[in-house]
Amino acid sequence: MAEEKQHHFGFLHKKDDEGEQVKEKKQHKHIGKAAALGAAAAGAYTLHEKRAAKKNEDPEESHKHKIKEEVAAVVALGAAGLALHQHHEKKAAAKRDE
Repeated sequence: MAEEKQHHFGFLHKKDDEGEQVKEKKQHKHIGKAAALGAAAAGAYTLHEKRAAKKNEDPEESHKHKIKEEVAAVVALGAAGLALHQHHEKKAAAKRDE
């Protein structure tokens, strides 16, 4: 009985796999949304640095902005890849439920 039920704030809850599967889907959903937001933010920063690189007349300062632009583009690409991965994981978790 101790394995089946867990006492939590005055309520008895059964430990079941369905709750764990729902938690897994929600976790993939939340991580995916955060990754998509990170990709959008990194993309915006990339555009900002690109504009700053064009605006500067000093070649050394312009080069610094170009490096920052490239790094931000790689971060945006990585975040977009993570969002896509989480989307596929969420779909796979939903398929396992059926």
